[in-house]
Amino acid sequence: MLNNKAKKKETKTDTPKIELRPFPPFLPPNATVLMMGSFPPVKEKRAMAFHYPNFQNDMWRVYGLVFFGDAAHFQVPGEKMFDAARIKAFLTERGIGSCPGVRRAIRTHGNASDAFLQVVETVELPEILREIPQCRRICTTGGKATEILFALLTAKKKGKDVKTGETVPARCGDRTLLVTRLPSTSRAYPMALVQKAAAYRAFFRAAGFAVAEEASPSI
Repeated sequence: MLNNKAKKKETKTDTPKIELRPFPPFLPPNATVLMMGSFPPVKEKRAMAFHYPNFQNDMWRVYGLVFFGDAAHFQVPGEKMFDAARIKAFLTERGIGSCPGVRRAIRTHGNASDAFLQVVETVELPEILREIPQCRRICTTGGKATEILFALLTAKKKGKDVKTGETVPARCGDRTLLVTRLPSTSRAYPMALVQKAAAYRAFFRAAGFAVAEEASPSI
């Protein structure tokens, strides 16, 4: 049996686990908008096999409010999970892509917190954009995602200087883009669901999407 000193030594020499993003980028060929977060949560927190899979994350509630006026629109009835097939069909129909900004990462604290996420490899952005030639707008879903993305772009601002709700012109190679920082949909982000939905609604309206009128969340 290892004594405490031996255990500490063994822990220090353990190789950190490098994780590959568990879901591939979702890139409808007709996408005009690309949504970029940081990195999906640990497996134990995933309620479906698709982006933003944690039932406690409000992303798909926000989408339900923005486009249908109903926070429960994408929820599987009676279950604590969202309907991945329905979400994919919707994103394909509307032309909205989704891709994390990190391809490989180390969770230094073993959880989904961006504060403890060590980026090993960022997204292959030029290749991603080649698959969606009509995309001219990107929205980031939080501070970490914004910093990661802006490190891959040519812009007058750094990601850390972009405020929530702000839109900044940028370039990736010969692609001209408008990048908007949107609020995180994590429950840890101190903003009410209806306020988050309002920010996303404004973004999609500016991008030319038909959206629902503002409504109160039903869940």
